[in-house]
Amino acid sequence: MDRADLLVAAQAAALTGVLWPGHGRWSLPAAATAAAGALVVSGGALALAGAAPHTRLTPRVRPPAGARLVTTGVYGWTRNPIYVGLTAGTWGVAVLRRRGGPLVASAALTVVLAAKSRLEERALAERFGRAYLDYAARTPRFVGRGVR
Repeated sequence: MDRADLLVAAQAAALTGVLWPGHGRWSLPAAATAAAGALVVSGGALALAGAAPHTRLTPRVRPPAGARLVTTGVYGWTRNPIYVGLTAGTWGVAVLRRRGGPLVASAALTVVLAAKSRLEERALAERFGRAYLDYAARTPRFVGRGVR
């Protein structure tokens, strides 16, 4: 099992940790509940918008055969809209779960997806060459201008 496969397994484990059954241990103020709900909805929408232009998605870091480079739509805001959406949505779910375990799992997922994105981007640069490098130079890895 190589590093990429370990990251895919770690991603699945972290997502399982966020959703693992259990009862909430504390209450949330209404504003925190609303903010967490907004993260779930907006993160889910961003992930779905990122998935929409692809004909075949895979959890692997190498793009599937026949994949094309997508640089428009939400891919004009971030090189990794699925990961950003998944991370945001997962943090929202973790807060709504009201326990430590899902918060720890969400933090782990954030680290895993950051590492996975770097491997995936190397594979995209190998596959698409200069077109990908030009795209990466003008589009942030996650969000904002400071993250390349």
